[in-house]
Amino acid sequence: MSDESAESSIPDEDEGGSPLRAFFGLFIVPLVVVLICVGVFIGFGWIAYDHQDIDDYLNDLRSSWRPRRAQAAYELSKILVADPDALALDPAASAEVRRLFVAAEDQEIQRYLALVLGYTRDPEAVPVLTTALDSETDSQTRIYLLWALGGIGDPSALPALTAELGSDDPGIRKVAAYALGELGDPSVVAELELLLDDGVADVRWNAALAVSRLGSAAGVPVLRRMLDRGLTGAVPEITPEQQEETMIGAIGALARIEGARSLELFAGLAEGDPSYRVRQAAIDARKYVESR
Repeated sequence: MSDESAESSIPDEDEGGSPLRAFFGLFIVPLVVVLICVGVFIGFGWIAYDHQDIDDYLNDLRSSWRPRRAQAAYELSKILVADPDALALDPAASAEVRRLFVAAEDQEIQRYLALVLGYTRDPEAVPVLTTALDSETDSQTRIYLLWALGGIGDPSALPALTAELGSDDPGIRKVAAYALGELGDPSVVAELELLLDDGVADVRWNAALAVSRLGSAAGVPVLRRMLDRGLTGAVPEITPEQQEETMIGAIGALARIEGARSLELFAGLAEGDPSYRVRQAAIDARKYVESR
């Protein structure tokens, strides 16, 4: 996707199982992560892993055969998407993932292990990830590290994430903004608000969603523009699915920040948007606002 593109989403776990969590907590995840995840899945999907458990995957991660390690990292990340607490009862397993991450010499394996660490929400992984961030120069790997720090959600990652808001790389800026929204610390709102005028659309979008999650209404103008199909559709290379996710994220943020002031906008979307998912998100948001 070009610089004017939109949250891979890296999966955001629904802690309470509520559909409101799904659209109120949605952030636009950088597309690069989804593309690489799909690429690894397709590339190594022929390896049979139907009956393996966490210990099996950890053993495979120690394998000398690179495709086996890559598939094991991918499969382990899938387990943690479904159950973020899968490693919580086994401190030795979490420690082993951290060790394997540090020992990884292959960047693709390291990226997948960063995702695994992010899904575990293990605060002991924060210094491991920030140390890697300090020395890493590859932009894609840095994106994975930043997302993982946001996924863990530990406040000790705040300085490392805030520092990346000024990166020359728009992909890094948007993931840093997303991750800071995940941390939930309002002390960074002022820094995030500077990105509301960024020259890259999905950097602005991530910043607007992040500040709204942190309680600031400063991103409302950007959020409203995210619901304009003419504007979002003009972003080079944006797909209909990405446009849909952008709109759903903005609907949730506006419901939380603007409340009743967005009801007319939600009504129009609920009645006239061509996407069923967007219409349903608008209906759910309207019900939520009216029930408050």
